[in-house]
Amino acid sequence: VQLQASGGGLVQAGESLRLSCAASGSIFSINGMGWYRQAPGKQRQLVAFAGSAGNTNYADSVKGRFTISRDNAKNTSYLQMSSLEPEDTGVYYCYAAISVRSGSVYGAYWGRGTQVTVSS
Repeated sequence: VQLQASGGGLVQAGESLRLSCAASGSIFSINGMGWYRQAPGKQRQLVAFAGSAGNTNYADSVKGRFTISRDNAKNTSYLQMSSLEPEDTGVYYCYAAISVRSGSVYGAYWGRGTQVTVSS
């Protein structure tokens, strides 16, 4: 199983970006999917999470600006980021809890990360 994240880049404050994370390989089902951010010199922190039932959670700092969604048919999650701020700069990692066969437990899988840089 692999997670491929894409969509990062360099933007100015106030602009938007959309990140994508596609899961591939031997996948039976996907439970939660999420995005984490690691800013320079800081620990990796949860930005947004989407459960299989459609529930979502966001870090307080991104509420109202970021939207997580998922396309279950494509095993893909998206993070729409609007009104970006310099504080949003960091490496964004996608995450998914994946079961590879019927009856198996869900394992945690991570993408390699995509850089988002927001200039002021």
